[in-house]
Order: sequence, then C-alpha cells, then structure tokens
Amino acid sequence: MKINFRKAQRTLLIISGTVSVGLGILGMFLPLLPTTPFLLLAAYCYARSSPRFYNWLINNRWCGEYIKNYREGKGITRKHKMLAIILLWLTISYSIWVISVWWVRLLLLGIAVSVSIHFLRLRTYRPEGENVKFFKSSIPLRK
Repeated sequence: MKINFRKAQRTLLIISGTVSVGLGILGMFLPLLPTTPFLLLAAYCYARSSPRFYNWLINNRWCGEYIKNYREGKGITRKHKMLAIILLWLTISYSIWVISVWWVRLLLLGIAVSVSIHFLRLRTYRPEGENVKFFKSSIPLRK
C-alpha cells in the first residue's frame, strides 16, 4: 500500500485549520480561550493546504479584516478592542460571581487584568476612511 504523503499532509493541514477556526470562534465568547492565535494558525494551515479555504478565511466578513490587520502589524480597531474587553469582563465577572473558591476568583481576576492590559497595549488600527473628530476643533486656526 502506497501512501501519498503530500495528500495526507494537505488533509491534516485542512483539518487543523478548521479546528483552529472553531477554537478561534469559541475564543470570541470564552475569556480563557484566545482568539487571535487560533485564527492566525488557521490562516497558516489554510495558506499551505487550500487556497480556497485561505481566501474564505481572509475574506470572511467576521474575522478576515481582523486577521489581515493583525498579520500586517496594523493592530486592531478600537471597536474590536473595546468589544473584546467588555466581553472579557462580563464573562469573567459572571464566573467570579458563580465560583466560591477564593483562589480561583483571584486567578480569574488576574487573567482578566492581564488580558485587558494586553489588549490595551496592542496598536490601534484606524482605517483611512474613519472620521476622527475627537479633540478637533471646528474653528480653523490662523497661520
């Protein structure tokens, strides 16, 4: 029996990419599961195995722009930062409220603070078309 290693590798990469997309999507809602590493891993797996899946992921309306901006070093938008931090604190707060073990509560609080600091330190991406009127005066300055 002859094994086609190229086909087996491609299949394994597609499966790994698909599992990574699933974990990345779960990470959007579960505070202890990171989103970005899984989506980047999925992009890597798909780029080496299936142009169709890679294009689907990169052009996906939910995470495509997020992956492109992150990979290009542009950062993430202020909207994504705030949404991620709000969801993080909502889910961690609920977990802290439900759990009665003090050291687990402390651990969850430490994780929430650490992840929040990480998000706040990420570069904020501002699309070119974004209207930035924050702190701008409507009165023109004299030269």
